[in-house]
Amino acid sequence: MSRAVFITGGTSGFGAAAVERFVAGGWRVLTSGRRAERLQALVERFGAERVHALAFDVRDAEAMRAALATIPPAFAGIDVLINNAGLALGTAPAQRASLEQWRQMIDTNVTALAAITHALLPALIERKGAIINISSIAGSYPYTGGNAYGATKAFVTQFSLGLRSDLHGTGVRVTSIEPGLAQTEFTLVRTSGDDAASDALYAGAHPITAQDIAETLWWVANLPPHLNVNRLELMPVSQSFAGLQIHRES
Repeated sequence: MSRAVFITGGTSGFGAAAVERFVAGGWRVLTSGRRAERLQALVERFGAERVHALAFDVRDAEAMRAALATIPPAFAGIDVLINNAGLALGTAPAQRASLEQWRQMIDTNVTALAAITHALLPALIERKGAIINISSIAGSYPYTGGNAYGATKAFVTQFSLGLRSDLHGTGVRVTSIEPGLAQTEFTLVRTSGDDAASDALYAGAHPITAQDIAETLWWVANLPPHLNVNRLELMPVSQSFAGLQIHRES
């Protein structure tokens, strides 16, 4: 029987591209998201025997548990969990940022990721599977306006390393994927649909694409079981490390 992967946040961006890549590779794909109509479109496109969709908000722990309980037997043997669901909201510095947006990012990027991982750990251990968490270079390199978002991704990176340590001897592999500038719906969500801001950010930059990340996820998932990639940081060639800020008194 083909292997199975659970991809959270499969309705757009990295997640949608990953669904397509793993289906093309012959895997059975479980995927979740808030937008039921987009999930249904994936099922209709690839077929119910290849893709099974779970519509729920990852921040709703009760809805998550209820959805996981409905996974059909054909998809129950999860070999790889890809924690992709996440978001950034706002670009304001901390002193002008929205506390509600901070809470939403923490609930989505931290609490929900930890909760679904905890729920699926027994199955992943049983199958000597793999956990691939989507972090970000924002967790390593701070920038103005990154505040809570960068902190949530630093958690994802450190949580991945902690899982790797705790799961020593189980055969479960754990990887943190940390992309730089990538063109998806990410900036549109962050700026509340500001097309001009999104276009300006990516113009002429040749950013990472969703397909680039999907291929990276595919490669990591298919490594021999004796190999573990702990952290994998990716940037477009156009992006590198910025200088430190200096405030000068006038």
